[in-house]
Amino acid sequence: MEQFKSGFVTIIGRPNVGKSTLMNHLIGQKIAITSNKAQTTRNRIQTVYTCDEGQIVFLDTPGINRAKNKLGEYMLSAAENTLREVDVILWLVEPTTFIGAGERYIIEKLKKVHTPVILVINKTDTVEEEAVFQAITAYKEVYDFEEIVPVSALKDKNTDELLRTIFEYLEEGPRYYDEDTVTDQPERAIVAEMIREKALRCLDQEIPHGIAVLIDRMKDRKGTNIVDIDATIICERDSHKGIIIGKQGAMLKKIGSQARKDMERLLDTKVNLKLWVKVKKDWRDSEFLLKNYGYQKEE
Repeated sequence: MEQFKSGFVTIIGRPNVGKSTLMNHLIGQKIAITSNKAQTTRNRIQTVYTCDEGQIVFLDTPGINRAKNKLGEYMLSAAENTLREVDVILWLVEPTTFIGAGERYIIEKLKKVHTPVILVINKTDTVEEEAVFQAITAYKEVYDFEEIVPVSALKDKNTDELLRTIFEYLEEGPRYYDEDTVTDQPERAIVAEMIREKALRCLDQEIPHGIAVLIDRMKDRKGTNIVDIDATIICERDSHKGIIIGKQGAMLKKIGSQARKDMERLLDTKVNLKLWVKVKKDWRDSEFLLKNYGYQKEE
């Protein structure tokens, strides 16, 4: 009988390098929301991959970059605290030789921890093979990685090799979760994130950063295969509220219908979704409101 390995792995990287896409592919289910805008992931999302060899608990952290407001500070501390708590760090980068200030900031953080770091060069489907080799060479010069694994999260290329490499750095351990568990996130939290994802995808650049989503009610309708969900999108300005609602409610309807499809797949039932929009000025700089919307700074 082969030993069962287990451990905790965090995925770090600058915003938009594909962290959530990679995690969704590795566990084979959509849990983390994805979009091409920064600050997509705000909370640490814990997901679980289980196979015969063992169990990997992934922490998908917010992107590491300098904080601009209280929400930014919360996100940064969530990401940095994780580095000390895990067995392996996966650092996701793009296939380029340019190592900018953001990457150097991450390198400084990595030098302060003793956790094995695997460099994952993502988006290999977007460049020639030679560019991938050049990126590997450039990164080898700035940090002593345990391993370097090129992948394409989007095309699911070489992700098996990545899982095999991670297990090499895990020790024999317990099964932390049942084998059918894929996340520790409560359904309400995932549903709220699905609404936020659709808003991120549908709205202009500057608005999505200033929104949060509250699930006011989530209840099975008695004697039916329907779940009633009432949710509120919180934004920072009256002008944003108008844009989120759209002409004759068209934008809100679009966000709602796209989110509802994802929810129905997740919950395996019909969903009746009602959305409202409220303005809470400067909520991203209010400790009280951040706590209220589920963003708690870790000690």
